[in-house]
Amino acid sequence: MIGLISATAAGAVSRDRLASAWPSRTRVYEGSVGDAVRRAFTECEQVVCFLATGAVVRLVAPLLRDKHVDPGVVCVDEAGRFAVSLLGGHEGGGNTLAREVAAVLEAEPVVTTATDAVDVPGLDTLGLPFEGDVAGVTRAVLDGEPVALHAELAHPMPALPGNVAPDQVAAHTIRVTDRAVEPADREVVLRPPSLVVGVGASKGAPVDEVLGLVRETLRDAGLSPLSVARLATVDAKAGEPGIVEAAEQLGVPVVTYGAETLAAVAVPNPSDAPLDAVGTPSVAEAAALVAGGELLVPKRKSVRADGKPAMATCAVVRTAPRGRLAVVGLGPGARDLVTPRARDELRAASVLVGLDQYVDQIRDLLRPGTRILESGLGAEEERARTAVAEARKGQAVALIGSGDAGVYAMASPALAEASDDIDVVGVPGVTAALAAAAILGAPLGHDHVSISLSDLHTPWEVIERRVRAAAEADIVVTFYNPRSRGRDWQLPKALGILAGHREPGTPVGVVRNASRVDESSRLTTLGELDPAWVDMMTVVTVGNTATRRIAGRMVTPRGYRWQQPAAAAPDNTTSTSTSTSTSTTHKESS
Repeated sequence: MIGLISATAAGAVSRDRLASAWPSRTRVYEGSVGDAVRRAFTECEQVVCFLATGAVVRLVAPLLRDKHVDPGVVCVDEAGRFAVSLLGGHEGGGNTLAREVAAVLEAEPVVTTATDAVDVPGLDTLGLPFEGDVAGVTRAVLDGEPVALHAELAHPMPALPGNVAPDQVAAHTIRVTDRAVEPADREVVLRPPSLVVGVGASKGAPVDEVLGLVRETLRDAGLSPLSVARLATVDAKAGEPGIVEAAEQLGVPVVTYGAETLAAVAVPNPSDAPLDAVGTPSVAEAAALVAGGELLVPKRKSVRADGKPAMATCAVVRTAPRGRLAVVGLGPGARDLVTPRARDELRAASVLVGLDQYVDQIRDLLRPGTRILESGLGAEEERARTAVAEARKGQAVALIGSGDAGVYAMASPALAEASDDIDVVGVPGVTAALAAAAILGAPLGHDHVSISLSDLHTPWEVIERRVRAAAEADIVVTFYNPRSRGRDWQLPKALGILAGHREPGTPVGVVRNASRVDESSRLTTLGELDPAWVDMMTVVTVGNTATRRIAGRMVTPRGYRWQQPAAAAPDNTTSTSTSTSTSTTHKESS
């Protein structure tokens, strides 16, 4: 919960705007400011004060305990111009909150944390448990001193600057490992979630016995409990209190599998006891191995002080690193149409794969140290293979495309290459069709279809069949890749098919380089469109029989029953469109 506190009417205006925007996330604290700050500080994860920073400093100073538990505090001036991350920038989420508040209030976020100021990811913000000299190593990273990276295990992380490199002699070190090693001087140890602990338990097994076995097994194997990703068991034990409570104390989820699934897993130590009890010859080993990986510790049984039979078993598996592939749509070209989510994914990547001209568009959005793998036109499949291969190495990869990555772009070839051994995230973008439609008016107000006229990968016979189906179904059509120097007959052919089902006066929008600096557009008709106006940077949108030109805009009504074409206001900008509209209306009403 985010506590909101203001002292004046001016501050209350911004406070109430934020409360309205985030009704489920915020709580307004009334009463004296000092009392409100004290209550919010102890009751909320984060606090936004619409007060001067000096006043907030004096109010929160007596309340400070430790940066690991103090809430993030953001100050907003009473005019709502700045959102200042005052406290808990990383661990309290103050820096992120300042940016979010600024976005809602249209203010300027002020973040003074050193790593954020120079766009370097903080070692305490990577989402991994950490130990060691975070402050000292971070200072060395920021100062440009050599920092050795010892990654015993791969894990997807954002790009680190060039002074952080593997296999170099350096006074400071970042180590990525699941081994139970103590951090050396001037070293930070990051713990990736690489371990799966399979657990079996008899009914009523005490949590102390289950948890004790897990901790003892990890200690004896030289493994860190901070790298345990989950406890795994059979479905029949999903609610077993000893397992559930052990997972809660370890801070990890419990994942369960059906007995048939576990029975199909080859294990070194099957047993009749679990087969009779829950229908599988192995629970601990099979549950740990079902998702693949290396069996580090075979099944172990707990030992009870009273000499009675063990009630818990466990086994430990190290899983293969799961890389992350974000397929990112950059939008049609304008920087302000790159979505915040796309920006976040670009900053989260250590490897960027993309067409060279698209890379140039967003190069300044990348973190320092991002490895860029770019190539030219015609290498789409190669880029997809490269991106997937890098993700399989455990990297955080962003594969970029224009518009929406899933529309005539890189998502399809990438997902054709990817298997379930990597995590894939799709980041939607504004498509060229949508950007062009916004320029033209509202041509996509009813059913519509996008068709590429490029026959480089699709036989023309297939394209023609699709165009004919859209024509017969009276669907608005947007043509991608409509015309190039080597393909100049496809667009006239497609327009001819549509002309067999639509009047010559049907509105047609032609938009070139939608949203870019050299954007151009024109609104014409099916009978008057000159294919010479069109090239590969152009999107052509052909209306259906209900589409009209109204006040110089292309409009397709949302429905046909409640809004007949005759109700559309005539467009007096040109005699052609007016007469076309009149003649079509007369024909439909006759």
